Amino acid sequence: MKKRTLENQNLLEQLKQVAQGLGETFAPFCEVVVHDLQDTEHAIYAIHNSISGRQVGDPATELGLARIADPQYPEIISNYANHFPDGRQAKSTSIGIKDSEGRYVAALCMNVDLTLFQSLQTAMGQFTSVEARVSENLDTGNAETIRARIDQFAARVASTPRSLKPEEKRALFRELKESGCLEIRKSMEIIAQHIGVSRAAAYNYVK
Repeated sequence: MKKRTLENQNLLEQLKQVAQGLGETFAPFCEVVVHDLQDTEHAIYAIHNSISGRQVGDPATELGLARIADPQYPEIISNYANHFPDGRQAKSTSIGIKDSEGRYVAALCMNVDLTLFQSLQTAMGQFTSVEARVSENLDTGNAETIRARIDQFAARVASTPRSLKPEEKRALFRELKESGCLEIRKSMEIIAQHIGVSRAAAYNYVK
């Protein structure tokens, strides 16, 4: 073990605080580890949410050893595939920390347990899947058809449904009547709501 300088000791203590905050924020899905790369035999300086079963004083990983051997090793490796000792899949991010002389002295690593998220993904996929044998529209009033026609009319006059001028609204109602939209159940209520007027006002535009 190399003797830690005051600078490096301070770095480790700062990282320890960061790791604790991250660990508390992302518990229990994310393991957060601080590695002291100056002591490869006892590299784990702090660990929170120990999903891997490791503990303080455990040795450095292969990635940690690679950083020690090569100062040019990437400082940040994010979202790489990993796995825990029991086989569970993980997504990991490792951040190397250098001292003032450009040597790696520590690393902050996060290992996310993907098991729960994969289960949720599977469950959501099953929940949102639909069978193609039957098709049904729950919009029995054809409200979307009416709204679409109003939107198309407003676009033609370079406006929005709620910004239509009185003469434009009268022209709109003429088109809706000619297309049969006014025969649809609750059509006046749908139209009034979409163009932002009362039902009484909507009936006046039909006259």
